[in-house]
Amino acid sequence: MTYDRQILRILSDVGEQGISVQLLAKHVYNQNVSLFYMPDMDEIRSYVQQYLLKNSKSSASLVESMERRGFYRLNTQNNADARQLMIEFREDASTEEKEEKPVKDLSLDLFI
Repeated sequence: MTYDRQILRILSDVGEQGISVQLLAKHVYNQNVSLFYMPDMDEIRSYVQQYLLKNSKSSASLVESMERRGFYRLNTQNNADARQLMIEFREDASTEEKEEKPVKDLSLDLFI
């Protein structure tokens, strides 16, 4: 599902400091809301909670819970897949930044 990919991207963006479940759910909600579709915030929050709990069970899992209750981050210490995701998301961000070209001012001067 697209929520999984969005959750992983947000977790890779926040890095080592982690993010709370509530704030992560808000980010996922904001990425999916549009003029024609309003997802249910409670459904997204429960999906995010289930995803994080399911993927943080073992020490080699993709996501790990932090010392603070309700905060999660990518497990880059014990999981090679998490490290690979960090690299992939960084490459995606750098290619997006390179595509932007400066806009030239082609307007005509009215007072010559």
